[in-house]
Amino acid sequence: MRQDQIKLVRDTLPGVVAIADQAASLFYERLFLVDPTTRPLFARTDMQAQGAKLMAAIAAVVGALDDLGSVSDNLRDLAERHEAYGVEARHYASVGTALLWTLEQGLGAAFTPEVKDAWASSYGAICAAMLPQARAA
Repeated sequence: MRQDQIKLVRDTLPGVVAIADQAASLFYERLFLVDPTTRPLFARTDMQAQGAKLMAAIAAVVGALDDLGSVSDNLRDLAERHEAYGVEARHYASVGTALLWTLEQGLGAAFTPEVKDAWASSYGAICAAMLPQARAA
């Protein structure tokens, strides 16, 4: 990732955090629409708590974008937990689609093409850290 992309992601994160509950709800609604095979993965999940975890994870990773190596162990652990829940490598693309759509809804006019590219690049970097673990299964 480029430094200007990291800055764009960090600059727009507060707009998402300000509507964290709504953003999390939008995200999961969109995820289940984009990829209905993900819905059963959350059958016994407290979605409000899950949404809070999602927002916390996004904030933590955004904070480490310029040094993903510092959270690589955490990302591998996260991938292992997701794998244990039944998440497959193909689900990562669905999550990315839902994430970008959610950001577009939440940020409105601030979700410029440059911001979209920055977030997509960020998500790609995160997936690159997590997917080797997901594919190893």
